[in-house]
Amino acid sequence: MKIVSVAGTKNTGKTALVTILVSELVRRGFRVGTVKHTHVKLDLEEKDTWKHREAGAQLVVGAGGEETFFITNESTDLEKIITSVECLKTLDFLILEGYKTADYAKIATSPLEGALTLVQVDVRELDSSDVADLADLVEERSFGKLSNMDCKDCGYSGCLEMAQAVVRGEIKEDVCVMKKISDAVLVINGEVVPLNPFVQKFVKNTFLGMVSALKIKDKEIETEKIELTIQYESNR
Repeated sequence: MKIVSVAGTKNTGKTALVTILVSELVRRGFRVGTVKHTHVKLDLEEKDTWKHREAGAQLVVGAGGEETFFITNESTDLEKIITSVECLKTLDFLILEGYKTADYAKIATSPLEGALTLVQVDVRELDSSDVADLADLVEERSFGKLSNMDCKDCGYSGCLEMAQAVVRGEIKEDVCVMKKISDAVLVINGEVVPLNPFVQKFVKNTFLGMVSALKIKDKEIETEKIELTIQYESNR
């Protein structure tokens, strides 16, 4: 999944541009999702879900025939949303509205400093060819979640420098070794912890060796995918 942010000051057409990009990418056959950064309180006072939270519920789920939403008592940062919301993993593109400081490619609707800015646009002057060019840019120069391993195997000093080169169009994100290998994934408290290629292969081979000796109802286990959950209590 590639991620791009539409960022800029208030009333510069961010929402309009997000909807334009979503429509164009969907027209091209991609699965697209969005995340909007807002300072407005979403759970309205005196509504039923608000009353549930006021009563002390740590998590409130609103479920209807056409939509489902989750409300918690704490703010959730962008990276946790990206890694923990399962339905996002099926997307081709995730478009963010806001999040101008996040380390993702950006389309600016007002002057924006930073080496990850793809282009600055005036939404009021966009025509159909401009929209197509923007979508091309998103396809070609946006990138997914960085591993932040800074392993340097890509030839750059760190993941952020590599991402900047992707935005400039000098390389593709598949130069990242961590993106090519997913033999083993470690998740701690809902957060994905990057593992270098050697550790991934070691973990995979170790557990495959252990599981291959197990049987369930006198049948050998097919090891297409293994999930192991360890309940751990800290002594602190």
